[in-house]
Amino acid sequence: MAGRFSRTEIEELKAIVERGNLTEAAAELQKKLESLGKTPLDVAITGESGAGKSSFVNAILGLNEDEGAAKTGVTQTTMEPKAYPHPRLPNVKIWDLPGIGTPNFQADKYLKQVKFNNYDFFIIVTATRFTSHHTSLAREIHKMGKRFYYVRSKVDNDLRAEQRRRNFNEARTLQEIREDCVENLRKAGEASPRVFLLSNWELANYDFPLLQETLEKELDDQKRHVLILALPNISAKILQKKKAELQEHIWEVALLSCAIGALPVPGLSLVCDVAILVFHMKGYCVAFGLDDESLTGLAAQVDKPVAELKSAIKKSPLASAITKEFVLTVLSRSLCGALMLVELILNFVPGLGSLAGGVISFVTTRYMLQSFLDEAAEDAQKVLTRALEPRAKESI
Repeated sequence: MAGRFSRTEIEELKAIVERGNLTEAAAELQKKLESLGKTPLDVAITGESGAGKSSFVNAILGLNEDEGAAKTGVTQTTMEPKAYPHPRLPNVKIWDLPGIGTPNFQADKYLKQVKFNNYDFFIIVTATRFTSHHTSLAREIHKMGKRFYYVRSKVDNDLRAEQRRRNFNEARTLQEIREDCVENLRKAGEASPRVFLLSNWELANYDFPLLQETLEKELDDQKRHVLILALPNISAKILQKKKAELQEHIWEVALLSCAIGALPVPGLSLVCDVAILVFHMKGYCVAFGLDDESLTGLAAQVDKPVAELKSAIKKSPLASAITKEFVLTVLSRSLCGALMLVELILNFVPGLGSLAGGVISFVTTRYMLQSFLDEAAEDAQKVLTRALEPRAKESI
């Protein structure tokens, strides 16, 4: 999965190609794509004990109460910073930090203890009211040049409690919770607080989409790319964002294929193109949750058989089925296969072979990835729809 090239990097690549050094261009492209695929993202979750920090970590990572999930409970379960790697993107880590609010709590010492420099941004969580402990921590985070976001968790519990009232109105209740949070933050010294209302058990609802969009705007391009791919597939909008992000960078992968295809080495382009397609097609499947691990986890979350979710997949294979043989079979059934055969033949024609090889590799790679991305995104949407469908009532 690739990231975005800057204008400067694009100009540098063009200059390398114009100098005729295609080997150098291919090496630079490969180096760039590999480094972007390893961009780290470290998110710190903090707040008082019992606020739902660990549950929030699990919700973001799409984990249940299983191996690898953060421990949850009504008592303090986090005594030191604990990293939870994303199950399929090991460069992404969500950190569950020790609770704040104890009598000995001091914001500046707390941040040094949890090694604040390790994190890209902080999410400050409460399940009740924000206090001076939260604002003191926020001020210290700001002094250290980091971003932070206030999250009011467990709003689903508040709504259920309020539903007993005769004139219950969900929108009004949420607004009252928000205003109460903002008022308490202002009393504690926060001038312009922004508060996001969330439920760890209904992550797609309430303010999570707004928090997600805020983070996307405030992260740099590379971190933003990683964040979008790491988001749990809990809504059609997230799936659309992932598709748009991946689609935007297909040309970069095709450009790498073009640079390799233009090298005057018979057979090299075909081998490299197939390897490139295998790598990125697998990446698309993992991003959309079309792999055994993701589907098994989703099935457990929605309490449905994994076979039922898999039955919704009509066009894409699972990530484990994407092999060199699979790609060659797909190529042989399309016009791209014929083009690559022509490329292989033309490789033996001096001059003409390099030019044609680069063009054919570019067209083939771009077409294959775009087609596969369209189908994977469509299948991911079908899986999500099937997962969210109410279970059929069992016959008595």
